[in-house]
Amino acid sequence: MINNDWDEKLKIVFEGDGFKKFYQIVEKEYKNNIIFPPKDYIFNALKLTPYKDVKVVIVGQDPYHGEGEAHGLSFSVQKGIKIPPSLKNIYKELKDDLNIEPYEYGDLTKWAKEGVLLLNAVLTVKKDTPASHRKLGWERLTDYIIKVLNNKEEPVVFILWGNFAKEKKKYITNPKHLVIESAHPSPFSARYGFFGSKPFSKTNEFLKKNNIKPIDWNLKE
Repeated sequence: MINNDWDEKLKIVFEGDGFKKFYQIVEKEYKNNIIFPPKDYIFNALKLTPYKDVKVVIVGQDPYHGEGEAHGLSFSVQKGIKIPPSLKNIYKELKDDLNIEPYEYGDLTKWAKEGVLLLNAVLTVKKDTPASHRKLGWERLTDYIIKVLNNKEEPVVFILWGNFAKEKKKYITNPKHLVIESAHPSPFSARYGFFGSKPFSKTNEFLKKNNIKPIDWNLKE
């Protein structure tokens, strides 16, 4: 399904009867409703960031639910789409933390290719209906992805913004890894601990300490 090493890592899930039945429900949703992201982008995060390349995980909630926004990466929107408020705040913190200027668009594909797994906990959503596919069954897969990453030999940074993302913390038990937690970058909560949390510099300091090439957070190509 993914066409990289994630297929082997997730084989036990993908080939299970439970997932196959669940995915039939997903396909029915796409047939009967307007669902985001486009079907070809559901597993975009895994496709762009193979297991072997994962250095950082940024956990989001579910995809953006507006027309043309979501493309399978947490917090990211397709080029030409207005930058959402949460991502504006992420760019603001990036500027304050590493003095990287906010970029003109919200496509974070370059981060994904740097080794940042931009994983939503729920991978699909009904148009204009946030959290509509929460409890549909995606959490079983994304929980397993976190567990598999927890077993990684190389140290990984898990960035958990907001209570929804923090639910994944219980699966991160390997002392090799670093967990960075703060409030969500949403305008409703960013001032309660997201601003000033310096997740980008903390991530790179940890990677360098472990002799891993740091992330180039600059989105300019």
